[in-house]
Amino acid sequence: MESINSSLKLDKQTVIVTGGAGFIGGALISFLLEHTDCKIVNIDKLGYASDLTRINTTLKGLNISKNRYKFIQLDLFDKNEVLLTINQIQPDFIFHLAAESHVDNSIKSPEIFLQSNVVGTFNLLEAVKTYWYDLSNNKKANFRFLHISTDEVFGSLEHNGFFTEDSPYDPRSPYSASKAASDHFVKAYFHTYGIPILITNCSNNYGPWQYPEKLIPVIILNGLKHLDIPIYGDGEYIRDWIFVDDHINALIKVLLNGRVGNSYCIGATEEHTNNDIAESICSMLDLINPNDKPHTRLIKNIVDRPGHDRRYAIDSSKIRTEIGWQPKYNFQEGIKKTVSWYYENQKWCYQVHSLIHNN
Repeated sequence: MESINSSLKLDKQTVIVTGGAGFIGGALISFLLEHTDCKIVNIDKLGYASDLTRINTTLKGLNISKNRYKFIQLDLFDKNEVLLTINQIQPDFIFHLAAESHVDNSIKSPEIFLQSNVVGTFNLLEAVKTYWYDLSNNKKANFRFLHISTDEVFGSLEHNGFFTEDSPYDPRSPYSASKAASDHFVKAYFHTYGIPILITNCSNNYGPWQYPEKLIPVIILNGLKHLDIPIYGDGEYIRDWIFVDDHINALIKVLLNGRVGNSYCIGATEEHTNNDIAESICSMLDLINPNDKPHTRLIKNIVDRPGHDRRYAIDSSKIRTEIGWQPKYNFQEGIKKTVSWYYENQKWCYQVHSLIHNN
């Protein structure tokens, strides 16, 4: 078995982050700006859920030279431009996060997910293959392509069991099917062409700056505006929730210390039903706005969405044992920070994004 390469460092290398205008991508770039000397290139097509406010806020707060960060607006569906861009940038590392990710949207418009998540990843891999073949042996040995995926590719669990790196793929939505396909392409380019890839499959993320269409921001912001808090079906769907900062820490550790060709499942062992999350957040809103309590009165069960997976849960023993990663935040700590941030940053939610329900 290949040993872990602990000689890699994030020290003045050129790093590409695709999808850096997204929630996780923005958190990753902000971390890299604050804690490394890397030159960072953010490639993003700027879709409807994209936002550069977090990164711009980080840049303003730091004394960073202008050549350390560059933004390139580029759709990975444009194969020729992707190839040209990769060859121009000459990256040492690539974090590939660019993806359409909202399950409800994939049900309504699956073709967009095929184009972005499958064809976009294929185009990027083709460009990387061309670029990597021409590198010196030393640069080849130190190059890494980290593909960030999701635990949703594994389908649904019943009451027992956990997803592991050996779990069979069983996607249930167009979104998870597109991510599963992209995972397979990434693995194929390792086995067929030798591209030094890594894959992570992470559980549900939450935290500050998450686009307000996702479950936790919807609960918080609807509660603050006295609007119905919609919960699909019976609300007993279970997810393993991880605070975004813990995910970023895991990605860095996998990039630097992961075994090439391997996948790593990332989870915080924080299983909660949607009902539990809504009730926890409502309890916090009761403290913020005691005159409006109980906020639980706003919780409304709505018609379930098709193909709704019952339970996700991650066995993250591989990344914990091999790489020494573990989450810093438990759910109560993370959700408290998240609720406080959304309460203090409602202007970003409503004015910058013209949030749902704000018309």
